[in-house]
Amino acid sequence: MSTDFTVYPAIDVRDGRVVRLRQGDYARETRYGDDPCALAETYANAGAAWLHLVDLDAARVGGYTLQVLLRRIKSQTALRVQTGGGVRSAADVKALLDGGADRVVIGSLAVREPDMVSAWIVQYGAERIVVALDTRADADGRWRLPVHGWTEAAANEGVELESMLSGYAAANLRHLLCTDISRDGMLSGPNCELYRELHALAPGMSIQASGGMRDLADARAAREAGCSGAVLGRALLEGKLDLAEALTC
Repeated sequence: MSTDFTVYPAIDVRDGRVVRLRQGDYARETRYGDDPCALAETYANAGAAWLHLVDLDAARVGGYTLQVLLRRIKSQTALRVQTGGGVRSAADVKALLDGGADRVVIGSLAVREPDMVSAWIVQYGAERIVVALDTRADADGRWRLPVHGWTEAAANEGVELESMLSGYAAANLRHLLCTDISRDGMLSGPNCELYRELHALAPGMSIQASGGMRDLADARAAREAGCSGAVLGRALLEGKLDLAEALTC
């Protein structure tokens, strides 16, 4: 595995099962198994160093529910875990870090309360926080930031990805995960143009590409676009991409 590019196999959990949603739509769910811990072990055995773990139930209504699963994964594998879904408060962040998370992924709250999240970057350190600015282009081609599991737009309709990124750059954010929602779970390829723009705007950030990854070429394209890592979901679950091979990109 490259020392400057990290592959993050993803496990999205809903009702205790491994699932994938298409374009963030909870009505378009595909189930892949009933044992997320066993899948994590498979990824660890293939050589993964990191896991991206998402609580889809909590992403919708708040209240992270995967504490037991997180502890099992940490006790049974050597994986480092970045995880989120439903993080709404400082207590949630502390509980996840105390529960074994190596990084806490913050999505909706990072859009709604950027000052609060920026303070956590200072409090816990830039290596412990991942801001997930998941985005969808509007009719005018501007990148907007939906929240609550991608089911609604941000309360402030004027919030755009570029302005939010600028604020977090000033707050010394280190880890940014950015998903083009239109490509998530669609196996349509990553939006490398978007990632090139983000890298140009914030060259000091470690950008994780997410959404649409199909194969090794896509992972390499994301790296060439300035990303420091890629989150791989459906392509791994459906055997379209071999994790051991992806780790060499």
